[in-house]
Amino acid sequence: MLDFDDSRLEDPELLRLADPLLLPLAESGARLRREHEAATGALAELADSPRPRAVIAFGPEARLLRAVLEPTCPVPFVAWPALGLPGWVGPLDVVVLMGRRGPESLAVAHEAVRRGCRLLVACPPDSQLAVQAASRATTLLPATSDPLSAAVVALSALHAMGLGPVVLPEAVAAAMDAVADECGYRADVATNPAKALALDLADAQPLVWGGTILAARASRRIAEALRSASGRLGLSADAAALLPVIRATRPRDPFSDPFEETGDGLRPGLLLIDDGMDDEASGEARQRLTAAAEAADIRISRLTHTRGSAVERYVTVLLQGQFAAAYLQIGLGRSLSSAAGTGRIGL
Repeated sequence: MLDFDDSRLEDPELLRLADPLLLPLAESGARLRREHEAATGALAELADSPRPRAVIAFGPEARLLRAVLEPTCPVPFVAWPALGLPGWVGPLDVVVLMGRRGPESLAVAHEAVRRGCRLLVACPPDSQLAVQAASRATTLLPATSDPLSAAVVALSALHAMGLGPVVLPEAVAAAMDAVADECGYRADVATNPAKALALDLADAQPLVWGGTILAARASRRIAEALRSASGRLGLSADAAALLPVIRATRPRDPFSDPFEETGDGLRPGLLLIDDGMDDEASGEARQRLTAAAEAADIRISRLTHTRGSAVERYVTVLLQGQFAAAYLQIGLGRSLSSAAGTGRIGL
């Protein structure tokens, strides 16, 4: 098992080597601004679009679109996970395709064009997907390989069509910038919430929970990032699934020798995501999880942001969690596959 060394989080040389890991997170706001600016003309053309029968979204952030639109969308909205499209989809429907590598997106684009659907495609303009999706009923939203930026621009497009709430990409980008400033490598652990969370999870198997639809979505993405960063098991689930795991954990033995613990002996650590939008049911679930963790002597950490729009809150807690995962990877001295030629960090 790799040991977490907190001194790595303040070592300028190691943090410089980790730039390929941290820089994409820090540039999230700038990336979103570029993609929104590139899509300005296409967004303007959508303003007088007729209302479709339904919206079908396909791609890596289709469920994020559904989470934002479902409460207010005036037509049925489907996040479609399978290859191809539902059999009922046709010219009266809008297909939102957020491109990714592989044949799946090409197949969906081909099927949507064949059926005469209105098609919104977020992908690079010079990509094979853009060529495959080209038609008189297609609107291209220029996008890079960043799924989150593509999703925010797609939400702006759906708002322009009268299908979703107001989403202001500049405000979302500003929220991303604020996280980058707060969680940047120059901020020490006393003022950096991401480094503090990495320390909390240094010797834990993370259990991540969010009570609202968007907080739960962020919890899944953060759990993925923590698993990738640490190589440990990490679980994101609803309270009913997490409570048995918490209650099965024995209270910490004050006489145990921590230096004799192995990777299999890592205790759970509970991470609660709070976007300030809990309803009564999720508030009660939060209380049950907190009480159970305290009874089992499980460390409780929190990522909280309760200002701004729902999407601004989402990107804030998500990026904070992703920064924390990056610092966890650095503190554990795990190799950075994205940092070509740097070898192993801190080892």
